[in-house]
Amino acid sequence: MSLEADIQQKAFRNEYQKAILNILYTQNYLVGRMTEVFKKFDITRQQYNVLRILRGQFPDPASINVIKERMLEKMSDTSRIVERLRLKGLIQREGGKNDKRAAEISITSSGLELLKKMQTEVDELDNILTGLTLEEAQELNSLLDKVRNCETAETEKLLHSLELLNQTEKF
Repeated sequence: MSLEADIQQKAFRNEYQKAILNILYTQNYLVGRMTEVFKKFDITRQQYNVLRILRGQFPDPASINVIKERMLEKMSDTSRIVERLRLKGLIQREGGKNDKRAAEISITSSGLELLKKMQTEVDELDNILTGLTLEEAQELNSLLDKVRNCETAETEKLLHSLELLNQTEKF
């Protein structure tokens, strides 16, 4: 189905607005599918993301800040996600008694085993995009990267301009 039919909207302000709404609508669709898979294993998308980060670090530990930097969804409650995983026995935390952000966090054998059990169903999520050719998937990736890089370049230009403006006001 088309975006117009799915959200029952006949017209958009322009193609850019339609693209933004299409990205958001598709993101919600993907999140819903992922949530269904992760729910079967009693974890959230964010918890799965933390476990994957820690598996990538394994056998080395990671700090809360490293985990936060690498997460797909940047959020301030990374410490709570880590604590829930610790209570489930999927990760362990060492050190950082006074400052939890300084603690070293690593995945446990139970965490590694859970990821292994989940792998087949997680791999099946790739099937969501089987309607695209390999070239179309590559093009989609390139376009999405371009969207994020344009934002970053424009934001950097704006910050630089504000910095220059602030410097001239000091004199």
